[in-house]
Amino acid sequence: MARLFVDTDKYADDEGPPIVDAFHSAIKDLVRRRLDEAGGNWNEFVFSAAFDTITAADIAEVEKKLLATGYRYTVSATISQTERPEAYKPLSGGDDPAQFSFEHPDAKVAAADAQGRVARGQGDNVVQRASNTIGVARYFRNNEQVMKALTEGVADDTIGIIDDSGGTLTAPILEKFKGVICAGGTVRSHLGILTREYGIPCLMNAKISGIREGDRVEIETSGPARTGEMYQTGEECAVRVWKLS
Repeated sequence: MARLFVDTDKYADDEGPPIVDAFHSAIKDLVRRRLDEAGGNWNEFVFSAAFDTITAADIAEVEKKLLATGYRYTVSATISQTERPEAYKPLSGGDDPAQFSFEHPDAKVAAADAQGRVARGQGDNVVQRASNTIGVARYFRNNEQVMKALTEGVADDTIGIIDDSGGTLTAPILEKFKGVICAGGTVRSHLGILTREYGIPCLMNAKISGIREGDRVEIETSGPARTGEMYQTGEECAVRVWKLS
């Protein structure tokens, strides 16, 4: 899935970056033009004629113009970049798990605090807990990694770092995680719901930087949980992620 709403909240009222506004404008113009040509009304278009009036080829042509500007989507699942490398930004670290990382430009980083913790980002807490969650960062980006974990077991104290907010990739091993940091989605996303049901500490919509495979990390799961209403109003309450020495 393409993440065109780069660095915006799922329920935000604003359009986001100019490239998003341009994409939306192109789609709106296409719809207006085809609706005028068809001569129908909006209800007929929405409920019966939309798929005949606007074709997959039409949408592909809009996307082609977008990609011609040099813009590339940010992946929310590894398979997107694998299947359409021409349309997606490359993943940090390539195919080597030891080099995997997220380098989000909006990650809030800071020098070590009095406890020796180095701030390396923030995210939306799914459920507020009595204490923070400490574990070892391990990236899960493809089926091979999940199959290896299924056959060999998930290492103790694993904080799973995941691209995809859907949760499908890691569902077979999810209950073995001590915690989860996900780069996409909201607390209402599939992964957010699954971790809540499994009782696993989780951050969604995480913006982190400088965390590598095997690093010890601390998630501020004692901080407030973000609600659906907060997404609608734009209220922020992100909790922190630290890298430990």
